[in-house]
Amino acid sequence: MKIRASYVVGACVLFALPAVANETVSYASYGGAYQEGVRKAILDHLPKDHGMDVKEYTLQSGITDIRTRVKGGANEIDVAELYGGYCKQAGDEGLLEKLDFDKIPNAAGIPEKLRSDYAIGFTAYSTVIAYNKDVYKDNPPKDWADFFDTKKFPGSRAVSGYSGQSNLEAALLADGVSRDKLYPLDVDKAFKKLEQLKPDISVFWDSGAQATQLATSQEVDMMTIWAARIEAAIKEGAPYAYTLNQGLVDVECLVVPKGSPNKEGAMRLINHLLDPHYQANLPDFIPYGPMNQDAFKQGLIPPEKAAKVVTSTENLAKQVFIDAPYWAGHATELQERWDKFKQQ
Repeated sequence: MKIRASYVVGACVLFALPAVANETVSYASYGGAYQEGVRKAILDHLPKDHGMDVKEYTLQSGITDIRTRVKGGANEIDVAELYGGYCKQAGDEGLLEKLDFDKIPNAAGIPEKLRSDYAIGFTAYSTVIAYNKDVYKDNPPKDWADFFDTKKFPGSRAVSGYSGQSNLEAALLADGVSRDKLYPLDVDKAFKKLEQLKPDISVFWDSGAQATQLATSQEVDMMTIWAARIEAAIKEGAPYAYTLNQGLVDVECLVVPKGSPNKEGAMRLINHLLDPHYQANLPDFIPYGPMNQDAFKQGLIPPEKAAKVVTSTENLAKQVFIDAPYWAGHATELQERWDKFKQQ
């Protein structure tokens, strides 16, 4: 029996099957520190945890990259990340595969309004009101009405110069429009409110870095800025604070470009990207908040850390989602009007 057992063991060694190779799935995002953060928080774990290797690409111009690949019949990307409005636009243009939610169970933790046939929310950032504490002391602005009230809160202002997005929403909220009645935007009303503020706008900032510098150098008293950027300025010693009340949330979404080489693998990768355990890693590497609410509800992100994350369940309740489909349909005309407003 001992000899036979040894023979069997030896036979198993001789005829052992080769190890199964990892599955390869491709993923495209916007590069830089953001994509590096996603890699460290999630992608680096997938080979060991799920037998999935991820081949990364960097998008140079978002939807244009996807459109060129798909229409040219040369798409090598399985999963891509796009800014909110482009997700709806790409779907409308027929550039995307339908998502199979039966294979994406982690989608259940994403707010329903951020799930569609062709896209799902992944991370998000927020435009907030920041102010110099030395200027406003114990009477800080609390909402957009205060931001636009230059009599009660005198001082210089800075706002994003990119486009009217978030600026128009802020103006309407300041004018008393309720968050559930924002869309479709009353554009004339918004620009009328912005005209009232314009004499006090000293800077239209054109990059996150410039916005941060405005705070660190204390060039303006109050400003709109991305929450992650004002946090960075505060860490550098800027005497600023900010409020998430009425913050304007914009979402990054995941899509599967038409002709994905590994469509089944794409659904698996999206499910991994939305895993609340991996999403809970994101705040350690990037300032964009995870969208899967289970990362917060299951206590995977400690309460003291969640308090600073713009997408926590508690903080989302204070804020307003930018309507990406609305902007996808009106971006060109509103951009032209915004550019004229700045130049006047």
